[in-house]
Amino acid sequence: MPPDLDKLRISRSEEGPPRPASRRTRLALILGGGALLLLLSLYLWGPLQPAQEVSLSVVARVYPAQAYAVLNASGYVVAQRKAAVSSKSTGRLVYLGVEEGSRLKKGQVLASLENEDLVAARDQTAAQINEAQANLAQAQAELTDAKLQHERYKTLLARDLVARQDYDTATARQDKAKAGVAAARARIKINQAALANAQAAVEYTYIRSPFDGVVLTKYAEVGEVVAPFGAAVNARAAVVTMADLNSLMVEADVAESNLDKVRPEQPCEITLDAIPDKRFPGQVHMIVPTADRSKATVLTKVKFLEFDDRILPEMSAKVAFLSRPLEAGERRPRLAIPRAALITRDGKAFAFLLEGNRVKLTPLTLGPEMGDLVEIDQGLKEGDKVVLKPPASLKDGSKVKAKAS
Repeated sequence: MPPDLDKLRISRSEEGPPRPASRRTRLALILGGGALLLLLSLYLWGPLQPAQEVSLSVVARVYPAQAYAVLNASGYVVAQRKAAVSSKSTGRLVYLGVEEGSRLKKGQVLASLENEDLVAARDQTAAQINEAQANLAQAQAELTDAKLQHERYKTLLARDLVARQDYDTATARQDKAKAGVAAARARIKINQAALANAQAAVEYTYIRSPFDGVVLTKYAEVGEVVAPFGAAVNARAAVVTMADLNSLMVEADVAESNLDKVRPEQPCEITLDAIPDKRFPGQVHMIVPTADRSKATVLTKVKFLEFDDRILPEMSAKVAFLSRPLEAGERRPRLAIPRAALITRDGKAFAFLLEGNRVKLTPLTLGPEMGDLVEIDQGLKEGDKVVLKPPASLKDGSKVKAKAS
């Protein structure tokens, strides 16, 4: 080999250390790969993981009746037996023993009118009866004496010891005495009828409760004039209005298009806004056979099967018309979730429970089904949120966000 070319050969043994640029490149690759792995892990499992949009449902206590309701309607509590209580006679009110909310028994005196003149007339008639009875006793004594004299004259006449004229006089006296007794008895009956009339007039001044019920409204006060039908000027026609609370029913408007879902004696459940913690069993009492053309509805009356002292007339109410009667154990609220929130794995039921912004696969112990709902015995509590129709990609610990409603 020519000597000039031999000088151009690179000696391997004389290679120096790596250049600084190559070391930096390798370090950058290592750091870049680590950063990429970190970003990938953060994307898959960390805060950079994308959130899946899911629909959520709140675990709540529901009544089984909700699962068997075929129709819901709203209405008001109305007393089917109520009255405006007034007097039959005209007079000034001297006693009023009730106020709004007073509970009365049938026949109980709630007010009275001035009646001194009527009481005096009644007492006078009672005295006249005593006088008539005394006159009857006198007439009976006269009759007894007349009968004895008639018998004596009859015996003497048979012996020709008295004149026929004297016998006829005795007979006439006896007949007159009989008539006197009859007249006295008739006078007693007349006075007794007059006493009954006077007693009725006195009784009319006492205003009594026509049935067991509660006073709703008070219209008159002591000192005011009360007259039948309010015919007199400035006179009150009714003293109070009252209602029989045992006759309370819910009157609900049912749309004509839903009338086929309602039938007589259909089981119902009644809820009152004023008593939200209790539900009352009910039954369709009547479907009023006429429609309201302005609202296209039919009035339906639902009676209470259980009563509560807190139920009052004119309260707003909601009625659920049920497909079947509820059993005793179905009247309490139960913890439930929609069936669509359940998933089954290896024969066991689970649900995705929302914890923060992630879900946790939670095992459940289920109770009976209630339509589209399922009772939860164990695994969830009231207020928890679960995922509805969880997608197949959803895993334990997945990040989620609620879909906009």
